[in-house]
Amino acid sequence: MTNRETAPAPEGVDEAVRDELTRLRESIDNIDAALVHMLAERFKCTQQVGRLKAAHRLPPADPAREARQITRLRQLAESARLDPGFAEKLLNFIIAEVIRHHETLAQGGNATPGPPAR
Repeated sequence: MTNRETAPAPEGVDEAVRDELTRLRESIDNIDAALVHMLAERFKCTQQVGRLKAAHRLPPADPAREARQITRLRQLAESARLDPGFAEKLLNFIIAEVIRHHETLAQGGNATPGPPAR
């Protein structure tokens, strides 16, 4: 169970249904927490890549690598019975954030994962 409280099922719903909804929602909450932690680990790796690229004056983006990743992720999504278009949109969002960090590092900044500075 996560620190976030799972929303109760609506009143008037059979107790067995409420229990099943609660169980499923707790699973979803746990999966969401795991996703956040996995993304944090991924960004730690991409930060290392960004520092290496900056140190060797390599471009922040690698379109060929990105295209391979998208193809790979679409195939994984299909085999997992997940909409490949959704998976591609998610990866494109992540890639855009990674490139933003790499650009900051290339300009001599200190890109750290987290919300953009305002």
